[in-house]
Amino acid sequence: MSEANQTTVIRPTDDEARALARRLVRLARHGALAVLDPRDGAPFASRVALATEMDGTPVMLVSRLSQHTEALAADARCSLLVGEPGKGDPLAHPRLTLVGRAERIAADSAACGHVRRRFLARHPKAQLYVDFPDFAFFRISLDRASLNGGFGKAYLLEPGDLLLPRRGLDRLQAMEEEAVAHMNADHGEAVELYGRVLARAGEGAWRLTSLDPEGLDLAAGDKVARLAFTPPLAEAGELRPRLVALAKQARATA
Repeated sequence: MSEANQTTVIRPTDDEARALARRLVRLARHGALAVLDPRDGAPFASRVALATEMDGTPVMLVSRLSQHTEALAADARCSLLVGEPGKGDPLAHPRLTLVGRAERIAADSAACGHVRRRFLARHPKAQLYVDFPDFAFFRISLDRASLNGGFGKAYLLEPGDLLLPRRGLDRLQAMEEEAVAHMNADHGEAVELYGRVLARAGEGAWRLTSLDPEGLDLAAGDKVARLAFTPPLAEAGELRPRLVALAKQARATA
């Protein structure tokens, strides 16, 4: 495709495109990871389980015995496709291709503890093998992304379009684990309403898995949902009153 033709296809990136792209990443339980085979340089794609760091960076838990991990050790460049096809024509549904480099997260780092908790909340069955010595967490350090929001809706995005600034997340990150556990243990009825009523995700034993300044991530078995904060939290102290207000809104709506 010529540069002129590409210009006519790609739309200017706007807030709607940014919100859709961020939602696709946050909701992704799995994605198609593409790497370069070190033996011949050919593209190789496989499926990986996903979660996100609080800033929205995708993370995955992989085994050193897998072919894609071997490839990443030789060349960290990769791409990741997320987005569920849904009903009807799969090409009519939005999807996002992330391009970047895979970075191993040191097992003894504070970041690994944060990632481990968020990943296991999204994928509880991974508890069976998360501590095996051949498994490790990797993050995708983003270079760029391509969003296809459906027919005629193509956008090119930069890391800043997808990720929250890491500065300012420390306080919310420090209180996240306790807040999530408290909501699930003591306010399960409110969490269920978040998923069923406000996120419109249907019936289910909804539980809170993680949170960030832009919203809540919820799961009920294999189903996931995202409830956005409007507006996003300006600082960590706003979390509790926002959760209370959402519970009141959900009860009134129900």
